[in-house]
Amino acid sequence: MQVIPNTPLKERLTAAEPAKAKLALAPAPERRMLNRELSLIEFFRQVLNEARDERTPLLERLRFLTIFSSIVDEFFMVRVSGLKEEVEHGWVQPSLDGMTAAEQLGEIRNRLQPMLAEQMRCLTEEILPQLEREGIVVSSYNELSKAERDKADEYFGREVFPVLTPLAVDPAHPFPYISGLSLNLGIRVRSAESNHNEARFVRLKVPPSLPGLIQVNGESKYTFLNDVIAGNLGSLFPGMIVEHAHTFRVTRDADIDIRDEEAGDLLRALQQELRKRRFGSPVRLEVSAAMTEEMLGYLMQSVGVEPDDVYALQGPLNILDLGALCELKRPDLKYRPLRTHFPKPLSSGRSIFDVIRHRDVMLHHPYTDYSTVINFIREAANDPNVLAIKICLYRTGQQSEIAEILRQAGEQGKQVTALIELKARFDEANNIEWAQRLERAGVHVVYGLIGLKTHCKLTLVVRREGDTLRRYMHIATGNYNPTSSSTYTDLGIFTADEQIGEDATEFFNYLTGYSGQKNYRKLLVSPVNLRERLTELIDRETAHAKAGRPARIIAKLNRLADEQIIERLYEASQAGVSIDLIIRGICMLRPGVPGLSENIRVRSIVGRFLEHSRIFNFANGGDEETHLGSPDWMYRNLDRRVEVVCPVEDPKLRTYLKEEVLNAYLRDNVNASELHPDGSYRRIKPSSDEEPFDSQMFFEGREINQ
Repeated sequence: MQVIPNTPLKERLTAAEPAKAKLALAPAPERRMLNRELSLIEFFRQVLNEARDERTPLLERLRFLTIFSSIVDEFFMVRVSGLKEEVEHGWVQPSLDGMTAAEQLGEIRNRLQPMLAEQMRCLTEEILPQLEREGIVVSSYNELSKAERDKADEYFGREVFPVLTPLAVDPAHPFPYISGLSLNLGIRVRSAESNHNEARFVRLKVPPSLPGLIQVNGESKYTFLNDVIAGNLGSLFPGMIVEHAHTFRVTRDADIDIRDEEAGDLLRALQQELRKRRFGSPVRLEVSAAMTEEMLGYLMQSVGVEPDDVYALQGPLNILDLGALCELKRPDLKYRPLRTHFPKPLSSGRSIFDVIRHRDVMLHHPYTDYSTVINFIREAANDPNVLAIKICLYRTGQQSEIAEILRQAGEQGKQVTALIELKARFDEANNIEWAQRLERAGVHVVYGLIGLKTHCKLTLVVRREGDTLRRYMHIATGNYNPTSSSTYTDLGIFTADEQIGEDATEFFNYLTGYSGQKNYRKLLVSPVNLRERLTELIDRETAHAKAGRPARIIAKLNRLADEQIIERLYEASQAGVSIDLIIRGICMLRPGVPGLSENIRVRSIVGRFLEHSRIFNFANGGDEETHLGSPDWMYRNLDRRVEVVCPVEDPKLRTYLKEEVLNAYLRDNVNASELHPDGSYRRIKPSSDEEPFDSQMFFEGREINQ
């Protein structure tokens, strides 16, 4: 039997009282880039600040805490796991900012520990007590009344006890496999009849199939499932003494790396990789701060982690379970519902094709109702004059109205082609399921190009009109996912432009056949011509500045991490180009450095909605150009993904994007933070003579002049 001595934990690996962390890596002057991973952590900090902000409605503050937990989990599963692999394989090549993988791992821990402590403090000292004052109570099992404990115990006996499987460790039973992100109880038990203090370790997995939060008093009082299990351990171990039980959680490497050029069947290869994901290497061990030193040491050895991989937390490890409270019908504790609208050109009752034939139509989600996109695809599916529908689907979601419309169109004999990206991270299973359902309905399903991930958002509809064929396109910055469209800001455009239609046709031939297309009339496509064209656009602004002509770049992106593009922006800044970058997350460019980037300003917008739209505006000596599309300015987007960028040529729509959308983000003094040269962000606040301006709510109910 495994014997665990019982002595107190002397050196707690806890984030409860951390030393003050460095706010940013102080880069040496020669370091022209900020660190990618640390920049992403600074975005996490902004998300956490939304939960701390007392102006945010209470249940929305709780939702931001769950979002913070989710993105930190993904960060460990993908980014930290990659750095650990570099260390294990002896890779010593530093990143672009000069840090080795080991140095990055140390700084990641240094920054995350106080943030995790703040998350727990915010939850336990602010949000949960305030929820209790609002009649929503989350109590530990021991704090329940007798009647409430009786109800919890009855639920345990009926619903929980039958599915529990305690796994003891002894010579005949090795330490069990701990699945990633599962919540577990580490239990110390000994025989009631034993004459010596021998203890045994038992692992008990909290069933993920059951709700993590249990109602014990109507809809007003809750307790955690793991607390109820811990309170009923006696029934699991009759004849034994349960000395203590502590929660723990393991995070595993979940990054899928498929060499699809070697995979004869990409679908089958991905299914196999998804099964392997469950057994990825451990990268983090989270434990209750009350866990004894001996149990912690035993878990570290058994799981296979080092001290720096351990995070001991003063609070619940399963914050995501509290997300159920965010679904309560308490509008007084949430953001008020957003008023959405339909574009005026599409509100006339005419066929959507009749409208688009005569003008481009801009969509701005979530302010524009997403049913406009669904209606476009539904009308195409039902119109007998439509000969073909071709669409790129990146993230479908479990319940996809658009995919269902395509499935029905396929069953009715419509020519439908769906490019489904199977490698959309953490959405692979949904995409596989929809790919198989669509294939069974007769839809032509393709999985993209070898060695590339297809990330573009494009639909092409081919319609017979008299003696001619006309093409209608929808090009967007966001996924064809109505659920996420309510929480992400995105842009889209309907167009029947003939040259864009020809480009779209050749683009789908590039995706589905063996087309070696290298030139497009108007579309910018990666990895074909996007990098080259983007470089030309930046260099053109540099030339305009040197010649004394109007030169300015405004770009809204999710991430900026491509070295070549950053260096081009530095050159443009040094030539006098005024550059404003609105970047949600990673930004490796160091703004405001004299002699390097003094003409570059970077801000991030984090608020009620997750910023997702990508817009590129170039002054071009007075003849402005504006583009929208799917890519960020990263190596993967420009060289390793299939992306599409579309020019916005209608003067009214171009004015809307520049004068209203981009300028609104640059005016924001409610949700905006400014990036400083050292990599830290500082919240922008209105001055004493300024009115608060919230760019995200500015667009509510605002019609686009089109």
